Amino acid sequence: MGRAFEFRKERKFKRWGNMSRVFTRLGKELAIAAKSGGPDPENNPRLRAVIQTARSENMPKDNIERAIKRAVEKDHSDYKEVVYEGYGPHGVAFIIETATDNPTRTVANVRSYFSKYGGSLGTLGCVEFMFEHKCVFKIKEVAGLDLEELALELIDAGGEEVFAEEGEVMIYGAFESYGSIQKFIEERHLELLSGGFERIPTGALKELSPEHKADIEKLSEKFEEDEDVQNVYTNVK
Repeated sequence: MGRAFEFRKERKFKRWGNMSRVFTRLGKELAIAAKSGGPDPENNPRLRAVIQTARSENMPKDNIERAIKRAVEKDHSDYKEVVYEGYGPHGVAFIIETATDNPTRTVANVRSYFSKYGGSLGTLGCVEFMFEHKCVFKIKEVAGLDLEELALELIDAGGEEVFAEEGEVMIYGAFESYGSIQKFIEERHLELLSGGFERIPTGALKELSPEHKADIEKLSEKFEEDEDVQNVYTNVK
């Protein structure tokens, strides 16, 4: 198993909390995808993948359609994807991905959370080099699917790591290989469950005492409670 598998095993991604928060964040992803590539899923690969992710989270069809429709309305606020970097307490690196219609508000909130919990907001690039930005797809595992053969076939499409997890298959690749990997999945009629991006620490994960780890969890939870925040990444084990 490779780096992505070990990272996922360690992190055990938290769900986004309650359903309203899940749908709010997925709604922003849908809007951003529709705004950048058009509202027609047939002609917008990223939107197709986000729709599948929304379905896997049981987001109602009406909610999905409303989010896409709002994205093309002239009077609808545009969401901007803004990434913030910094250090939490105990020297832990943080990357916070946001989708916001008010960057001034968002940066003020992010800075205040860092300050309140003993960290500091950094400059662009201060911790990004500690993480690899990967695309990740989840497909349904089916009988007879040879993962080794699948991994070999995916190399030309930019796939780097393939592994099974609880009846599903995870596919990781380079950030810029998102489109080619999605095309591979669709052309082979594999059932796509979700598609997106993750940031994986490149070095050894930082080991902390239970008390220090609790400090990091408090700060992470504060970020995750903010409606502008989409994802939070650290290099903590």
